[in-house]
Amino acid sequence: MSDFWICIGDIHDEISRLKDIPELAQARGVIISGDLTLAKGVSAARRVIDAVAAINPVVYAQIGNMDHSEVTEFLEEQGCNIHRSVAELTPEVAVMGVGTSSTTPFNTPSETPDETLGEWLEEGYAKTSQYDATVVVVHDPPFDTSCDDLGNGVHVGSKAVRTFIEKTQPQLVLCGHIHEARSVDTLGKTTIINTGMLADGGYAKIMLEGTTLRAELCAL
Repeated sequence: MSDFWICIGDIHDEISRLKDIPELAQARGVIISGDLTLAKGVSAARRVIDAVAAINPVVYAQIGNMDHSEVTEFLEEQGCNIHRSVAELTPEVAVMGVGTSSTTPFNTPSETPDETLGEWLEEGYAKTSQYDATVVVVHDPPFDTSCDDLGNGVHVGSKAVRTFIEKTQPQLVLCGHIHEARSVDTLGKTTIINTGMLADGGYAKIMLEGTTLRAELCAL
């Protein structure tokens, strides 16, 4: 079995580029960091999940700020939700997620107070203590990193996410939300990857080497 996973995010209903991702079918599975849809509900989310599963049937996903809240219930019914939940990638490695985003100026469908994002991250991470390593998937990137830069030096990410990373130091954090900020950064020992928007060709490849996580940002 292949020892890598593919992470994508900010799909926004645009599934045409899935077929262009190398090795998507050969990966252990696919992790979606949020924003399956463009302010739509379950039917649109189902179309996205079905398109991914047609290539690789192992999918873990969560809502972003642009998905309506009922999408979480749909993902739970499909057995693939990671928002406020933990799943096992291997007996040694877990994946946990926190979707939605902190408050934006745009009144998007699923926004959460920043301090609540931090509480959810702490709650989820506490459930991973039995694992040697955890992939943390959070839609909102950490504040004041390359992963939350609008491209003009303005940082709009989550301060709570940054505080969580600085405190817990997971090996790997995957995020999205800020399309312009596709990049790799670090906070202490933690590697942070914003894959950007799928339509722009961004994705990440996560290699599992025992209990060591190695990831790279890729572009089509």
